[in-house]
Amino acid sequence: MATLREPLIIGDIRIDRIVELVSDVFPATEFFSGLTPEIYEEHRHWLEPDFIHPETGKVILCFQSYLVRTPRQTILVDSCIGNDKPRPGRPFFDMLKLDTWEKNLAAMGVGMADIDFVMCTHLHVDHVGWNTRLENGRWVPAFPNARYIFSQKELDFWTEREAKSPETCPWVTDSVLPVVASGCHQCVTSDHAFEDTVRLIPTPGHTIDHFSVELGAKHPDAIIGGDMIHSPLQLLYPDMGMFSDYNSKQAGETRRALFSRIMDTPTKLCTAHFADPSIIRITGEKNGGFAWAYA
Repeated sequence: MATLREPLIIGDIRIDRIVELVSDVFPATEFFSGLTPEIYEEHRHWLEPDFIHPETGKVILCFQSYLVRTPRQTILVDSCIGNDKPRPGRPFFDMLKLDTWEKNLAAMGVGMADIDFVMCTHLHVDHVGWNTRLENGRWVPAFPNARYIFSQKELDFWTEREAKSPETCPWVTDSVLPVVASGCHQCVTSDHAFEDTVRLIPTPGHTIDHFSVELGAKHPDAIIGGDMIHSPLQLLYPDMGMFSDYNSKQAGETRRALFSRIMDTPTKLCTAHFADPSIIRITGEKNGGFAWAYA
């Protein structure tokens, strides 16, 4: 896996991808609701091998963070899977011991102590893992100088779930609650503005209060979308949900609204899980969905 990748430069903002791993994880017909054999066959010629593994039939996902550097702030959007985390329900994430993510961050000339903000688009297992690290047997914040940004509504939802059934969301126990206990978090609404060029926008549905990060002054030059979309299939079929959605109908409405807004504009959409190079533009409408191209 390449360590250095071309950055996206928009004005005086630099965006880099920090890749942790790329893997075929879930069978496509289980991952997506509404993916029929007919739809799969119709699109097999371009889905394979970049988006679905031709031998296993599993969805190929890139797990990555986005590093955003403005003249004033160094921001990490989402923190991937992380090491040493017990994930009995997700064996492919269980007790990882990879140095890829840390090396790729360091290759950008950035250390853990250089991060000013960690913005968690939502609180799923593969977006909060590097939030914490083990220190003398305790989970402590991994970014010592950072303010961790959570949606208040999202945090409330997961805190309540963890209190009732911690076995269903161990990542909240080891990667979210220690941050809260340390007091280095900040809860915001999902439309919070940090400065003229860095804003949150609500993109709910995949989780209860998922947000995306909009970058640019007068208009969005780029949007870091988190899990509001997982695959190009959801561009052609915006209403196609996936298995861990909180509300797939709402997620589809979110996709249609955002894609319609940025269609035929220079806005780049930085996707969390698309195959390399991951950053796309919405180029128009297509058969009830949307056409796209890599940016």
